[in-house]
Amino acid sequence: MGWKGKGICILLSLLAAALLTGAVLRGEQTGEKVEETRQRLAEEVLRFHVLANSDSREDQELKLKVRDGVLTYMKENMPQAENADESEAWARSHLKEIEETAEEVLAENGSAYPVQAKVEWCRFPEKTYGDITFPAGNYKALRIEIGEARGRNWWCVLYPGLCFLDTVHAVVPEEGKEELRENLDDEEYELVTATERFKIRWFFFGDEKE
Repeated sequence: MGWKGKGICILLSLLAAALLTGAVLRGEQTGEKVEETRQRLAEEVLRFHVLANSDSREDQELKLKVRDGVLTYMKENMPQAENADESEAWARSHLKEIEETAEEVLAENGSAYPVQAKVEWCRFPEKTYGDITFPAGNYKALRIEIGEARGRNWWCVLYPGLCFLDTVHAVVPEEGKEELRENLDDEEYELVTATERFKIRWFFFGDEKE
């Protein structure tokens, strides 16, 4: 191989190395942004988690009735919060009333399962609410455990208000999406919108789905 051929090989090698370095740097920057967004979400949201006694059809139906009853109670009694901390404080101060509401729903449906309501950090898999996707991770949540709490569970987001208005068609309130957008920068908000482009980012830089 002549000197021209060697020169071309060296040039191509340098170009390939530069492209690889750029891709690695972009990947690192994206990974850092994903982690920043994950942490920001954990600070800015309060999730809602209802666990059924078991996976039997009857217990799963009871779970949904408890969900509806508690959401109705909170809609009627929970004041408009300015942030997740205010929502959490209200939930903590009304755990007894939330438990009583759930127990009333169960009693009306012939069940005597015990209920426990608490606010705690919980591990969540990746979850999509309408057109908003939350990555897997630890989030603070109002958690309602029915009976042995060993059945499939149900999630939504109390603050900002992303609980479905229509649980059949998975429509989330525009007000809740606006509140979320106000707490994130443009790139962070794009990262949680449920488009294929950003779902791929969560897949490569986030945790695996649980």
